[in-house]
Amino acid sequence: MIAATLMAVLSHWRRQPLQLGMLVIGLALATALWSAVQAINSEARASYAEAAAQISPDQEDYLISDRGFIELPQYVALRRAGWLVSPLLIGEFGDPGSRIELLGIDILTHPMAETLTEVNTPRQAEPLQPADLLLPPGRLFVHPETKLPDTDLPPVIANANVPPGTAVGDIGTVARLLQSGSRISRLVILPQQPVGLPPLRDIAPDLIRQSGSTGADTEQLTRSFHLNLTAFGLLAFAVGLFIVQGTIALGIEQRRGMFRTLRSLGVPIKILISVILTELAIITILAALIGLALGYLIAAALMPGVGATLSGLYGADLPGSLRLRPSWVLSGFGMALAGMLMAGVQSAWSIRTLPILAPPASAARGQQTLRGHRWSAAAGGLLLLTAAVIPIALDGLFAGFLFLGALMIGAALLLPLLLSLLATQGGRLAKRPLSQWLWADMRAQLPGLSLALMALLLALATNIGVGTMVSSFRLTFVGWLDQRLASELYMTLPNSDNARKVTPWLEERGVRVLPIRHSDERFNGAPMEVYGVVDDATYRDNWPLIAAQTQAWDQIAQGTGVLINEQLARRADLAPGDPLQIAADWQMTIAGVYSDYGNPHPQAIVGLDRLLAERPQIENRRFGLRVDADQAEGLRADLQEAFDLPATASVDQRALKDRSLAIFERTFVVTGALNLLTFGVAGFAMLTSLLTLWSQRLPQLAPIWAMGVTRHKLARLEVLRSVCLAALTAVLALPLGLMLGWALLAVVNVEAFGWRLPMVLFPMEWLRLFAMALMAAALAAALPALRLARLKPADLLRVFANER
Repeated sequence: MIAATLMAVLSHWRRQPLQLGMLVIGLALATALWSAVQAINSEARASYAEAAAQISPDQEDYLISDRGFIELPQYVALRRAGWLVSPLLIGEFGDPGSRIELLGIDILTHPMAETLTEVNTPRQAEPLQPADLLLPPGRLFVHPETKLPDTDLPPVIANANVPPGTAVGDIGTVARLLQSGSRISRLVILPQQPVGLPPLRDIAPDLIRQSGSTGADTEQLTRSFHLNLTAFGLLAFAVGLFIVQGTIALGIEQRRGMFRTLRSLGVPIKILISVILTELAIITILAALIGLALGYLIAAALMPGVGATLSGLYGADLPGSLRLRPSWVLSGFGMALAGMLMAGVQSAWSIRTLPILAPPASAARGQQTLRGHRWSAAAGGLLLLTAAVIPIALDGLFAGFLFLGALMIGAALLLPLLLSLLATQGGRLAKRPLSQWLWADMRAQLPGLSLALMALLLALATNIGVGTMVSSFRLTFVGWLDQRLASELYMTLPNSDNARKVTPWLEERGVRVLPIRHSDERFNGAPMEVYGVVDDATYRDNWPLIAAQTQAWDQIAQGTGVLINEQLARRADLAPGDPLQIAADWQMTIAGVYSDYGNPHPQAIVGLDRLLAERPQIENRRFGLRVDADQAEGLRADLQEAFDLPATASVDQRALKDRSLAIFERTFVVTGALNLLTFGVAGFAMLTSLLTLWSQRLPQLAPIWAMGVTRHKLARLEVLRSVCLAALTAVLALPLGLMLGWALLAVVNVEAFGWRLPMVLFPMEWLRLFAMALMAAALAAALPALRLARLKPADLLRVFANER
């Protein structure tokens, strides 16, 4: 009985291959977009873990200092006391456009040393000796894909075990490159420590022990980005499920007669429901396999954009290749099964009360659907009220996403009832009978099109909201760059000794030289840069302060105040007038807060004299040069000729700005791609709904045709109906999209990145999206309309002969 029932249920798809294709494609698209996002996230997390393992292969604990560095005597004291620790020196090296991370290790004690010496370049004839690594000039190990800065470096050896974007060498070699003296960034606590060690607090009380199992700093830093990406994937998956829900519901509706026949033949309702669920499981497995293959291709295509985004925002490097990992494969299968259950169980369960002898009237089912819309509207209103309460009651990034989820789902659930009310009002305003019928027919078709229109609403709102965020960011970022990049030229010298010759030469020619010097510190365990500036009108006139005390720049010049960036102010809940503990022996009063878009790290600015008094050994290689704009290019040439500097030693403001904007454009390429994919899925959902509803349209269209309306005119009215519904949906999507944009700028962006952006409106972009929505609706209705225009009159006449 079970086998015969299954074959009878599956026979429907043999007669409706297009409907089956839509069902498989809908679930495959939903699975593909979700699995693509998870594949990208999985590859990124694996890359972070690999990078962390290279620094600390066995996830050892390590020691740090709240001052940001450890003095050599502290390391010596720990070793003499019996502690087995290995020093690490971490710093950035190179020009701003081509910086790499330098990692200095103790070649004799650090666990990573073995992985460095086991893979050498083929050109190397003899194995490396310890003296080659320890004695000047030393060696640097880099990944083959790492782009090195155009500066003097020790001999470089390619090694695939080194993380991309990082160069590893002996700590003495790295200290010479960074000019860091005898400072140490952290001490790795090696495994198998001797028994009976004296307590750490007795030897180095100011050192802090941290666990190596907490994960890489990069992974913690990029968590917000991956959470945003996952939210996009989940939204795309939800939009794809609208296709599946509509197709399954139509398939159940079309087979009610078959189900009654099977029940009359003695098939128990439990077996019938089990067979339907088995059918859905078979389709799910097929669609999931197709979706996973598509997801792999999408992820591979988006991977370069993701790498550019992470590199532009966080300096994190990702490999260009994509590997098949069980985590995202199983996640894709799980989501496909869960999605099919959510979309299909309700429709399958609805047949449990199916009468055996008489079918329920279509009008009754239509009234039931309208009641369902009222219930969904009530649920949508409740979700919108919940969304209004969440920002007041909860804080944090997760609360921001809860707010967005409640807002989007609540608005989608309200859409069918709102469209029904608008269609009713349109019918009342219409004067001609055909126009009144068009509005009434539009309202009658809402139950079958509501899911597709919900998908369109979410896609449009997402495009409007995310587009508002990105465009506002770009506009603000350009203005911020104009303020921050005030100097006409920016110069980076090969070493600090050159500054003693170049600076007087520039001052003799009337050039204002602004040193750009900073010290790497740590604040609450996170890296923090502290810059020193001279008292110059360039900073007073151009630096963008968002909150400040009176005479803030005078406090900086006198060495009594410090400016902090917005990220630090928000994360640490600091404001002008509060004290800032820069290091254990260095505290200053906050004089102001400045905007610092694009930088996820804490940053502070003090007077240059105060910085040099606290950190006299910092390098002196970078400068901003104030000169007349028409003399900048000539000054660059004179500098290169007089001091034999490379062409990359100086860059003008426009080139630096263009480079920053190029990084910005690459940063949001993934967001744009996912927006387009979501929009495409929404358009496909409309096509699916219109095609699957085609067989149910003839009873409504045949009487109108019999009254004298031609088939071609009816076809045009079909397209017009679809376009009108899309237009109404687009109008309703506008306030939802603007609310989404506000939430991204004022809630999610602040929690994720630490800065808040002003919201700027872009009406021309809305018009473009509206035009895309109308075009998608017209294209979706074109095929059913073409079928109607070519339909034979006999097929329309046959409608009146059938029992309805």
